[in-house]
Amino acid sequence: MHATTRGWRGAAAALLAIGALAGSAAFAAERKFEMNIEDTRITLVEKQQFHTFAFQGQVPGPLFYVDEGDQVEVTVNNVTALPHTIHWHGMVQKGTWQMDGVPGVTQPNIAPGESFTYKFTADPSGTMWYHCHVNVNEHVALRGMWGPFIVKPKKPTALEKTVTKDFILMFSDWDSKWANKPGFGGVPGDVFDYFTINGKSYPDNQPMRVTKGDVVRLRLIGSGDKVHSIHLHGHVMTVAFKDGFPLPAPYKADTIAVAPGERYDVIFTADNPGLWMLHDHVDTHTMNGDRPMGGIMSVLEYTEIKKPDFYEWKNKKFEPNFYYEDSLRKGPGIYMHDGFKGQAVQ
Repeated sequence: MHATTRGWRGAAAALLAIGALAGSAAFAAERKFEMNIEDTRITLVEKQQFHTFAFQGQVPGPLFYVDEGDQVEVTVNNVTALPHTIHWHGMVQKGTWQMDGVPGVTQPNIAPGESFTYKFTADPSGTMWYHCHVNVNEHVALRGMWGPFIVKPKKPTALEKTVTKDFILMFSDWDSKWANKPGFGGVPGDVFDYFTINGKSYPDNQPMRVTKGDVVRLRLIGSGDKVHSIHLHGHVMTVAFKDGFPLPAPYKADTIAVAPGERYDVIFTADNPGLWMLHDHVDTHTMNGDRPMGGIMSVLEYTEIKKPDFYEWKNKKFEPNFYYEDSLRKGPGIYMHDGFKGQAVQ
């Protein structure tokens, strides 16, 4: 077969595929975004820094918030010195398997200085995430290459319709011996000694502020390499979604184990005013290096409660949107947060 014939047939097939996609999405919105991958140094806690390959220079990466069925287009520019891709974890990519982001399988690497545009339908709905799929052992486990991807359902469940406060919590693990050695690490035998929620360790992260009567949704995302056993004091959670899908029989729990890649959405009513700890019940995950009372810990703060003098965060400067709670109220878009940004590495 002549090259020109093969080229014509390939172009025709591509046009048919695009036509089918457009036909199925006649009433869907088109969401076009652009995002860089940048060499960035972030601070986990105190003076502990880490060289990351950060999406838009921040860890976690920007929040992508779209509606179910939207036609999503994301142009990714690699301005780091190493190759990368993006896997849109949870997207089934019907008819768009080439957009799945696996190097050597669905696409070539995005080489340094190059770009790649992903085009796919936002399906299914729910709490999803995105991450690099090149050397995931290092890039995801140690270099902060992950961010939230939330797809709002066309038909929300009765329970999620009641939610008034919505928080995203991404759990990750870090081995400080590789902090300044990009291109290395994430190997068997690594000993993780720092643990974070949204890229920050306690006490350098933030509380979750609620008011009595709020119906609270916590979107728990396992973006690291370890299982995290998340326990909330003073409340009973309803486990309502697993990997974005509504459970046919939601169940009650006060501790939920979140494995790498997993997502759980838990919902509860803020009906017990106080200052309540949320933490990883794998006790070694509540350390900053060799010091206790750190890592994966936060506090559910009720606005009605006067903070006692002994409270660790009595005078803490509050950063709204640390859990993307403000962004999730704004509707579809791409949202950054200055508090997640690091320092550019030249």
